[in-house]
Amino acid sequence: MGYELEAVIAGDELLRSASRGVPGASVVPLRQGLSLMPMTDEVFDAVTDGSAEGALGFWKLPAGFERLLAQWSLAGPVAYVEAEYFGGVGEQRAAVWADGALEAGPLDAPAKTWFSHTVSPISQALRQLGVRRSLGEDEFDAVGLDRCRNNDDWISSSTS
Repeated sequence: MGYELEAVIAGDELLRSASRGVPGASVVPLRQGLSLMPMTDEVFDAVTDGSAEGALGFWKLPAGFERLLAQWSLAGPVAYVEAEYFGGVGEQRAAVWADGALEAGPLDAPAKTWFSHTVSPISQALRQLGVRRSLGEDEFDAVGLDRCRNNDDWISSSTS
């Protein structure tokens, strides 16, 4: 079974407030006071500036959206994360904005590379958002990103 995620992750209050003006945005609570907003086609269309492909190399980060993420980060750190796996092989990318600027990233792990989740790009980004892990888990599991397998599942979980 595969795993696919394209989402913004930030503090719950920050993300709910910032995404109010974004058509089609769904905010789903995670653990440790964070929430995620899946990058759906409707959200993508609402936040893109229509320019050429973004400079950070993400699959689904809309062109120009990094400026809005930087603006949102004035209220607290904001991460954009992407992951795609099938059969334990895949890749992740993540970036973190804080205080109005790109603070970390893009962090990435290439396809067909096995790595420790504790140093994975998404775990690194979550650490910068203040996530703490317990013994035997990584930040990814600590916030519950293993709860759903794709963006549609995340959106469905926000309405149940």
